[in-house]
Amino acid sequence: MALFERSRVGGRYAHSKFPPTDDILRKKSQKGADEIWEGRPKWRNKTAFDAARKGEQIEVTTLDMNAAYLSAFKCWLPVGKLVEDTTGVHDPKRSGVYRITPPAWDHDGLPNPLGARKEPGPVWVPDSLVRLLLDCAKWGLCEAPVIHKALLSGGTESLLEKLRRALAESRKTAIAEGDEIAVEYVKSMYSKFVSTIGESSTNTEIRRPDWMHIIRSKAFTNLWRKAYKAHGAGLTVVQMSGTDELHVAGDWRPVFPEGRDLNQVKAKDIYTLGGKP
Repeated sequence: MALFERSRVGGRYAHSKFPPTDDILRKKSQKGADEIWEGRPKWRNKTAFDAARKGEQIEVTTLDMNAAYLSAFKCWLPVGKLVEDTTGVHDPKRSGVYRITPPAWDHDGLPNPLGARKEPGPVWVPDSLVRLLLDCAKWGLCEAPVIHKALLSGGTESLLEKLRRALAESRKTAIAEGDEIAVEYVKSMYSKFVSTIGESSTNTEIRRPDWMHIIRSKAFTNLWRKAYKAHGAGLTVVQMSGTDELHVAGDWRPVFPEGRDLNQVKAKDIYTLGGKP
């Protein structure tokens, strides 16, 4: 938090640290959850797994997305307190959480951007997920989500940018010097920042559960965009889960740069799916 405060010196926006928290952003119990669905993925390609069960051999590479939460710092965050909006329109210069009816999804080779949610009907989601669904509609993959209402404030994509760059540079230097302890320390810093800016007793300097949900959702949507890129390049997306794991079949190296930088991926595992029926 001290580093975040230093990164905000001279910043254009003065953010609210303890705005009023709406009921939907409050945990229902100490270990419970609030009403926001972040779009966490847990998906398997049924067609690929059915083919594997019938005896087809599929060579699969598990790709690991580097520093997924740190990359997700580049997202649109609301600056002030959230105010109800009932226009049903997404303003790209505002951010917050939205109550939507998600569009139908009919693509066997791609996971639903909404993630592993099974319940039908309207749901509260973060701005990051709404932006992805609107992009999917623009690309002709689905209809646009129906926005019923929202809790919004003026937004900016630069709120965490100086912090992101500082941590990314420290991480890059540590990797170049072979200092894995420093790499893990940086990871702990950005991971704890995300996990404690909501309703956490370990961070008394800020309470922004809306930020927490938007950042987490951005990590999930970044992973989905990687899956979409792989699919568009002719790779088979076999499985996708969590914030940073994408399983693909095919030659992925012409599609994704390999390495440990934030804009690169690394091969975590190689395995064969299927074989003898």
